Amino acid sequence: MSNSITNSTEVKQEVEIPAKKSENELIVLGIDHGYGNMKTAHCCFPAAVTSYEQEPVFKDNLLVYNGKYYRIGDGHREFTPEKIMNEDYYILTLAAMAQEMMKRKLTSGKVHIAAGLPLTWVTEQKERFRAYLLQNDSVTFTFNGTEYSFEIVGADIYPQGFSAIAPKLKSFKGTNLLVDIGNGTLSAMYINNGKPQDDKKFTEKFGTYQCVMAVREAINAKFGITVEDSTIEEVIRTGSADIADRYLQVIRDAASKYTEGIFRRLREHEYNPELMKLYVVGGGSCMVKHFGNVDESRVTVNTDVCATVKGYEWMTKQRLKRAGVIQ
Repeated sequence: MSNSITNSTEVKQEVEIPAKKSENELIVLGIDHGYGNMKTAHCCFPAAVTSYEQEPVFKDNLLVYNGKYYRIGDGHREFTPEKIMNEDYYILTLAAMAQEMMKRKLTSGKVHIAAGLPLTWVTEQKERFRAYLLQNDSVTFTFNGTEYSFEIVGADIYPQGFSAIAPKLKSFKGTNLLVDIGNGTLSAMYINNGKPQDDKKFTEKFGTYQCVMAVREAINAKFGITVEDSTIEEVIRTGSADIADRYLQVIRDAASKYTEGIFRRLREHEYNPELMKLYVVGGGSCMVKHFGNVDESRVTVNTDVCATVKGYEWMTKQRLKRAGVIQ
């Protein structure tokens, strides 16, 4: 069973990242701990992990830590409202570090983590999640046969979604509604003339995986069969798939109905397209792009699945520069 809309191991765009000049230079590493996918600035992989006491037969995406073996991106991980309930997200954090550092041609160094939580959960969960990520001052592990060793010197936690627009916040004139559609949640916040409205935000369990389940039920009700989640996800992600038209149409209709549900929830929270602009981010933004009946002059859809994590890094670097920690 798949658990994500974006199920590739990396973002399609290949980016050549030069090696850092010094192993002692502080590395600001953004990590988006999504319910469906883990993201760094240049990598994306399913947020699933399976543990083994002994070395498994298949060793692809294998992480070894504290004498245990973990297959990354393997299996289905259930939705949990708090990400510190077990070790899964810590192991996934290590995997994210390894994949991003592989791009940067590094296997060791000082790391400052930049991460996030859903908009309305940040205040309550931030310190617990920060402590979870900082549970070890240093960490050594292997991933795909390569040993990594990092000193973890700090962690900043930000509101998901908001970080994607933080670098261009001043351009948000008038009333805007920022919507972050993830795999497990939908979060939204009002922004007036570039100022986030902290008292006007909400989070609901209405993400892309719930859409997959709704589509699956529609297919079963119509034809009495089960379609692979990966096929449903492809239609949601791209608008089409190489399947018979009768199945494709049912998937599209169900996805369109689900997308209508997104806008119904937004209207319940006072969204009015004539009075404000809408800015959509997150892996689920593809639903609005392909199945939403919107005025493109008033709705912006950012389909870069790494936009949020790039924002985490930008915000952390700005803070560290002001503090004189980095230049």
